Amino acid sequence: MHLSENLFWDVDKSDLSYEKHSGFIIARVFTKGDWSDFKQVLNYYGRDKCLSALKNTRYLDPKTLSFCSHYFGIDKSEFRCFRERQLSPAPWNY
Repeated sequence: MHLSENLFWDVDKSDLSYEKHSGFIIARVFTKGDWSDFKQVLNYYGRDKCLSALKNTRYLDPKTLSFCSHYFGIDKSEFRCFRERQLSPAPWNY
């Protein structure tokens, strides 16, 4: 895969394994990647593995969560990040 350089600015790319770190890579691409990155990850890992990784991710921003919910055709409540956010709301909601 030839993913955008800016996706992994905070990690050493030489230590990144596509198989060992698949959950991290999938979540990062869905959160910060462009359309080309998105298509590459779907082609490489497949729809089922991407969905599984995203459902078990601890954090997705609200926009990415909505996109994933719509794209895969499942309810937001099936995502771990959504359930955990509901369990620990912010102390003040302005």
